[in-house]
Amino acid sequence: MATVALSARTPRTRALSILLAVGVLALSSQFALPVPRTPVPITLQPLVVVLVGLMLGPVDAVVAMVAYLAAGAAGLPVFSPIGAPGLLRLFGPTGGYLLAYPIAAAVAGKLGAGKTSFVTRALAAEAGILMLYLGGLAQLSVLSGSIATAAMLGVVPFVAVDAVKALVAAAIAGTRRRAV
Repeated sequence: MATVALSARTPRTRALSILLAVGVLALSSQFALPVPRTPVPITLQPLVVVLVGLMLGPVDAVVAMVAYLAAGAAGLPVFSPIGAPGLLRLFGPTGGYLLAYPIAAAVAGKLGAGKTSFVTRALAAEAGILMLYLGGLAQLSVLSGSIATAAMLGVVPFVAVDAVKALVAAAIAGTRRRAV
């Protein structure tokens, strides 16, 4: 039933949903907590990325993520305040995570959008988080010259908190579904 609701939206409501997703993602990036010994801060962005996938479905979620990246690359203040501005951010230590946003949202949306089972949504959100890690790990590996160093900088310190974020996203997506 929720899948039908996702596909039955009008072009106007789809556009508004995408713009809202971009705005919420930009807002979530502003809450950045530096983590000692790593250039990667803790933000609410992973939660929002997978939540957008779960709530909008894979296609609209990808559109929202690409719009967010384009806005940030163009210099709009949508990225976390920690790091280089604009397009340079995509080449820095957090660039791999950012570039993985469309894939992560698509995976979460494909696997979990419209699903009634909390477990299914949670696994979909965790799969989306895994995509973020793969993007971040790839970029940090290039920058550090070592996969092990990249994992210690960009994955290990974040696993527990991101697992909780995925569970929260799955729970929020379920409450929205019940409201529909």
